[in-house]
Amino acid sequence: MTPNRPLLSAALVLMMSVSGAALAQTPMDDPLDARDARRVDRMEKVVRELRAIVFQGRDTGRPVVVQPAETDYRLEELNRRVSDLEAVLTRLNGQIETTNFELRQLKDKNAALESQLKGLTDRLNALEAYTGAPEVTGTGGSTPPPGLGATPAPVNAPPREAFDRARGLMLSGDYDGAEAAFEGFVSRHGDSNLAPEANYWLGKTLVVRGADGEAASAFINAIRGWPATPWAPDAVLELSRSLIALDKAADACQALGELSRRYPNAAPSIKARASAARTEARCG
Repeated sequence: MTPNRPLLSAALVLMMSVSGAALAQTPMDDPLDARDARRVDRMEKVVRELRAIVFQGRDTGRPVVVQPAETDYRLEELNRRVSDLEAVLTRLNGQIETTNFELRQLKDKNAALESQLKGLTDRLNALEAYTGAPEVTGTGGSTPPPGLGATPAPVNAPPREAFDRARGLMLSGDYDGAEAAFEGFVSRHGDSNLAPEANYWLGKTLVVRGADGEAASAFINAIRGWPATPWAPDAVLELSRSLIALDKAADACQALGELSRRYPNAAPSIKARASAARTEARCG
């Protein structure tokens, strides 16, 4: 049996029409749409990063976070802090130096008060000794102790008498009279064993007058041979202080070195004043 060709052709045309309608109704994926979406996502990410950088610069006022710029900023910040610390240290050092200077002044005043107290104590002891055991003279009066209302010793007076009278003048507060008496003593009795101590007290009276050059010479004459006497350490200390007043810091430091070496057992008050003198002279 032979197939009917017209019928077969009509069937094929009908099937193709149905298939074309079905294909037209079914959506198909476009590969170009996926690529475009990824590109858009990347662009949005870049835009977000740029916005973050812009807003960071606007909000902080600092450069955009780039490694070299951030490093320079931190270095500048560290330098500023170091400068601030240096300024604070300079101010503290100035305050410390001021405090040390005031402390030295207080120590000097304390030493002066101690010296005055010792002088008053010596005068009181002399008065007590005089009151307790008066010396009756041929005229029925009493001879006052040396320096307490006594007249200067005669030119030909023995060394001990001349020394005691000069010392008494000093204890009574008559520094001008004591200076003249001790100058006369060392001039007339320079070979006496009392001459070094007389030079020491002469130096003390000259310090009161502010004659630092003459005082230094007197103290040098007092410590020749480095005598082992109670007043010797103070004489060396007074020499160093006179040299400091004369702007001879190096010589003062040398004298203070000899004080420590030759008189290691000096009184604590002498050592304390010597320490203050070293600081004032800037001894190394």
